[in-house]
Amino acid sequence: MAGTGQGLRLAVIGAGAGGIAAAIRLRERGVSDVVIFEKAGEPGGTWRDNTYPGITCDVPSHLYRFSFAPNPEWSHKYSPGPEIQAYMCKVAADYGVEARIRFNSEVLSADWRDGAWEIVTNQGPQGRFDAVITAVGILHHPSLPDIEGLKAFAGVAFHTARWDHSVALEGKRIGVIGTGSTAIQVVPAIVDRAEKVSLFQRTPQWILPEPNLPIADEKRAAYRADPSLLADQYAHLAQAFNGAFCAAVAGEAPDVYARMAEACLDNLNTVADPGLRARLTPDYRMGCKRLIVSSLFYPAIQRPDAELVTEAISRIEAGGVRTADGRLHELDVLVLATGFDAHHPFGDMRITGRSGRPLSETWAKGNVTYRGVTVPDLPNWFMLGGPNSPLGNFSFLMTAERQLDYVLQLVDLLVEGRAREISPREAPTRAWTQALKEKLTGSIWASGCRSWYFDAHGNVATYPWSYETFEAEMKAPVLEDYALSA
Repeated sequence: MAGTGQGLRLAVIGAGAGGIAAAIRLRERGVSDVVIFEKAGEPGGTWRDNTYPGITCDVPSHLYRFSFAPNPEWSHKYSPGPEIQAYMCKVAADYGVEARIRFNSEVLSADWRDGAWEIVTNQGPQGRFDAVITAVGILHHPSLPDIEGLKAFAGVAFHTARWDHSVALEGKRIGVIGTGSTAIQVVPAIVDRAEKVSLFQRTPQWILPEPNLPIADEKRAAYRADPSLLADQYAHLAQAFNGAFCAAVAGEAPDVYARMAEACLDNLNTVADPGLRARLTPDYRMGCKRLIVSSLFYPAIQRPDAELVTEAISRIEAGGVRTADGRLHELDVLVLATGFDAHHPFGDMRITGRSGRPLSETWAKGNVTYRGVTVPDLPNWFMLGGPNSPLGNFSFLMTAERQLDYVLQLVDLLVEGRAREISPREAPTRAWTQALKEKLTGSIWASGCRSWYFDAHGNVATYPWSYETFEAEMKAPVLEDYALSA
């Protein structure tokens, strides 16, 4: 490896938001030999994969964008999924990122050998790379429910991230399993078209009412004419969302938390039938699960052609879903809104570091990282959106950019020839992991609910401190915590 950016060969895994930002910022850094490996045929990540009816972002549009690519054209306060996907593709095209992407190239293995990463994709060996930035995200491996008889269903069944748009929904009896943010968006979007929608609920949710109002033409014109207005809006939303909304959930703004909880209860009280309202009432504290934003769900679930099913599912049969009370809910279409496997971000990818031990074995009882970005034994392996990155209701694009700022400072050491191998030391990693667990133990996320934040061993995947703390951590690496080999 040469001591200049031109001599550094770097791989980026994933062409979603993180991968796009990484390619742009690396080029600004003078690192031009960058290859992006993308398993699909176009960029966009989760916004490419998820095309279900009603999909919107639950972060305000003017916060959910790259800091360097403001967009005056958002149509709504909360952007519809197709608009976000179009934005991702436009940014990738505008900044010349697409030329660096190897599409339909799923990384099967990454092995550290003799001072470099050897990468193999489904297209074969791809050569050696001095460093790797992973931007694989966590919302791309669908989680299927472990329910008896799932394959016996005679109708059409699919996961929301694999929505089958060839299936006509008009006049159909549709079952939706799950009550996370996806299901809360899907039900209002399909209930008008279906003969009946049955929503199978295991756990009710806290839902914050937020009408998704259109952004007026005049406002968009003003944003086009004066880019400073977009910058001001971005800063305002960052403070309101990260400094207040998310700080409240992290337990650092109790007054804001109280107002949010009251708003959720007021929203719940719009459900007229006391029996239905009782079944929609959570028995855990607001924020224990990811807070859902919707003003459409409660009106939709109260319709005569919608049913909330709270009896446990016994099994799935050819004709529909059988619940514990013995009732068969007859269905034509079964929608699995059952989320993703968020705890195995690399899926079946085989990753071996300096020791030759597969990362899957190291992480067998829980993912261990240093500040969510680096991993001992994996030299020059940098993660955007890695385990214990801020999840909650943050803007992932903002999170990825903060982590990228941190990663690029480490990449600079490689570019300048000050180090050939960079990996976190074991002791600081253990200390950060212990502090993380201690903070999570007393957090809202560990207050008594079941959620996708928990892995099979009871570890919580999210970030327990405020966003301000996260930004401070990402401002500059503590180099004493790293082993730097010249």
